[in-house]
Amino acid sequence: MSNPSESALNYPLGEQLPTIGETIELAPGVRWLRMGLPFALDHINLWLLRDHDDDGREGWAIVDCGIANDATRAAWEQVFATALDGLPVLRVIVTHMHPDHIGLAEWLCQRHGCRLWISATDWNAARLASQSTTSFGGESAARFFASHGLIDPGALAAVRDRRDYYASMVPSVPTAYRRLMDGQSLRIGPHEWQTIVGYGHAPEHIALYSRSLGVLISGDMVLPRISTNVSVIDLEPEADPLPLYLQSIQRFLTLPADTLVLPSHGKPFKGLHARIAQLEAHHDDRLADALAACLERPMSAADLLPVLFRRPLDWHQTTFAMGESLAHLHALQGRGQLRARQEADGIWRFGAATAADTRA
Repeated sequence: MSNPSESALNYPLGEQLPTIGETIELAPGVRWLRMGLPFALDHINLWLLRDHDDDGREGWAIVDCGIANDATRAAWEQVFATALDGLPVLRVIVTHMHPDHIGLAEWLCQRHGCRLWISATDWNAARLASQSTTSFGGESAARFFASHGLIDPGALAAVRDRRDYYASMVPSVPTAYRRLMDGQSLRIGPHEWQTIVGYGHAPEHIALYSRSLGVLISGDMVLPRISTNVSVIDLEPEADPLPLYLQSIQRFLTLPADTLVLPSHGKPFKGLHARIAQLEAHHDDRLADALAACLERPMSAADLLPVLFRRPLDWHQTTFAMGESLAHLHALQGRGQLRARQEADGIWRFGAATAADTRA
């Protein structure tokens, strides 16, 4: 989603961006760097926080890692050589288990002899996904999408061919970690950072907020110009993640409105409360569009793609869009407004719920 009201947000750095392998200081001891991604969403923002260990040794905490490929490793080597002031990396913090965030975690931890910090749920999910085909491609995902109306042979072949999709970007995950949980207070260098859990986008996403700095590392929970992907996947086919996501972002409204938000994609911005209102309005609109379409005739998740996404989608984007379409359909079903029925062709379609459905 393009930001419908860009004027409601303030980008303190304007159009300034760090070049690959270099950093920009955003606040004392907080540095911004970018790594490339081989997708339409072509970058991820990563963060360096000035840190010290229990013995008082000075160094840095890395927040998020980039995917495991040679280009990202080379960019990190440049950062190590030029942007750390000669100080070591003391820990690696990962907001969640998606490949662009955890891909190089093991390489970074082994290279610097430090510990990974992550939620237990996302560590376990990443370990499982890096060792087997789950939810990101292969035959199971293809069958799941086909049962929800994606019958184009080319699309299904592309899904089947992605058997090692996750493992190609996250070949391994550290075998030990330090657990992050909601509401913890972490001392990172001279500042306290509060952990804020979020659901709907990842199993147990961790954002970090420093009151003394007025900074929120939002991960993927709040992005300035696009809406966070909220999907139903084959591993949890009856999930209802959209209400979880919308409830989660409400928690950020307790933070000051002028908080500097450091998102994983896009530019650092101010206007947190306005952006949450935009995201809520966006999903309200898409839910209304989906409901209206399904009340006209029962629709599959694939049928809804042109209703919810009014732009061309490549195969990579289509898989995410299918998950989002299902998330909106499941939310409407959870409200009692739609009911899913598997029809004779094996495809699930969502139509108007009856009074009997509501009583059930």
